[in-house]
Amino acid sequence: MGDITRSWWLLLIRGLASLIFGILALIWPAITLLVLVIFFGAYALVGGLAELFAGFRHGAESRAWLIFSGIIGILAGIATFIWPGITALALLYVMAFWAIFAGVAEILAGIKLRKAIDNEWLLIIGGVLSLIFGILLLIWPGAGLLSLVWLVGIFAILHGIAMIGLSFRVKNFSRGVGMP
Repeated sequence: MGDITRSWWLLLIRGLASLIFGILALIWPAITLLVLVIFFGAYALVGGLAELFAGFRHGAESRAWLIFSGIIGILAGIATFIWPGITALALLYVMAFWAIFAGVAEILAGIKLRKAIDNEWLLIIGGVLSLIFGILLLIWPGAGLLSLVWLVGIFAILHGIAMIGLSFRVKNFSRGVGMP
């Protein structure tokens, strides 16, 4: 239990990165594809690094999914930086599969943490939102990435709020059990 409560700030960083990404996507709906690629790459990289770091700090029970999800996020971020000229459709598929894998990992982590923390539903909701987002991107790829900026922004904001809420729940839980 102490592992996850000491890592509450990683959830907060991840949530803040998601929130900032979502707000920027909504503020600049006419954003160019290259800038969106850079924002997405940074978001996926930061989220992946946070999950990977948390995976190495947690016990064996939740470690595998965090590490797996972190690696997928890092690879998605790196891919967007290596190939910034990627087509909108290719980036759409990278985003879709990353969101699906991350969503499944978050849902499974939330289920595993049900006995360890209260309000694990925030992690599960974040995972469900990520999963739905990825599936929607796969269902309607013809809409194009730029027309999905609003969907991307709304998803990132909702996901960020869920992760920020979870981070404070985890932090407050640590105080309730007398942890530093």
